[in-house]
Amino acid sequence: MSSTAALAPPRPLIPLPGGHSMRGVLWQAGLAIAVILIGWSLYNNMLANMAARGLQFGFGFLNRSAGIPIGEHLIPYTPADTYQRALTVGLLNTLRVAVIGVVLATVLGILLGLARLSSNPLLRGLTGGYIEVIRNTPLVLQLVFWHAIVLQLPSVRQALNPLPGLYLSQRGLKTPALMADTALFWAAVAVGVALLAWWLLLRRERARQEATGERRATWAPGLALLFGLPILAGYVIGAPSVEWPVLAGFNFRGGLTLSPEFFALLLGLVIYTAAFIAEIVRAGIQSVQRGQWEAARALGLAPGRIMRLVILPQALRVIIPPLTSQYLNLTKNSSLAVVIGYPDLVSVANTSINQTGQAVEVIAIFMAVYLIISLVTSLLMNLYNRAVALKER
Repeated sequence: MSSTAALAPPRPLIPLPGGHSMRGVLWQAGLAIAVILIGWSLYNNMLANMAARGLQFGFGFLNRSAGIPIGEHLIPYTPADTYQRALTVGLLNTLRVAVIGVVLATVLGILLGLARLSSNPLLRGLTGGYIEVIRNTPLVLQLVFWHAIVLQLPSVRQALNPLPGLYLSQRGLKTPALMADTALFWAAVAVGVALLAWWLLLRRERARQEATGERRATWAPGLALLFGLPILAGYVIGAPSVEWPVLAGFNFRGGLTLSPEFFALLLGLVIYTAAFIAEIVRAGIQSVQRGQWEAARALGLAPGRIMRLVILPQALRVIIPPLTSQYLNLTKNSSLAVVIGYPDLVSVANTSINQTGQAVEVIAIFMAVYLIISLVTSLLMNLYNRAVALKER
């Protein structure tokens, strides 16, 4: 018998189309049946325990009046509204802090990651110290610390005014607000059209580079579109209205208000997550071989073009997967908002449980919500990872 025949894999018991064997299908089916039986047993056990305590399983309580006062809401809400609307308000508050936090933590993390690789020893040391201290301190402690700092800010009459229209006081952050009118709608449309045109221009230049090896810069026409189209829309239709905060009596009127709880939560999440993102960025850049830097310098490329055209495209393959985990962590860590009194989804859900006793249903709701948020975030990051992956010819 030849050695090739001796090393050949065993033939499946009953071969199926697609290379699967009957044995593998039976194992999968058996596992699925076991999971279903265990789940059914747990469900019946839960119903029996709830019945013993006089509780009934169901989601009918969502249509009852909640009576929960919620200080911050992105949609109209009063305590007379239903539990369903109260949980929706909590979900929107969670999404608001998560989306803004992800953007700010990414920007700060990239800057810190680049500073960590700086040739300046003082800047490199300070950044390293910041990262080590923040990463090794519990997030709950940091949130309590930042909340205490915000509450120690000056009163409204002595509010800090670092920039025109920006006021920082015990009652949070006050900023100018854009009014939702027709001019703002068309300005947003103009920005969308400009971004689409810039993207099409990038695709055309990328195709030109693959065909001829030449590529022209797109940042100048892209920025011209991004700023020019909204200005043109404002000239034709009118500029969007801006409401500026004005001190009147004992408080500000007008503008956009970020409460002390939201401001402290956002500050803590951004500073904490940025420390982890900085290490991810540093590791991704250092994973690119030194020869790539030397080859790019030998071609006469400027440091900025080396980073943008040579290093980052290769480093992103290392950066994006752990960066996705940090985005998920930031979203889930926002549930610690209950410590400082910010009405996020978990905070509203806890109050709903205390009032209705429907613990299983409410916990199932916010578990499903966090699962959906995590799956959507992972899907978007995977699509982005596929878009920026190096294409081998």
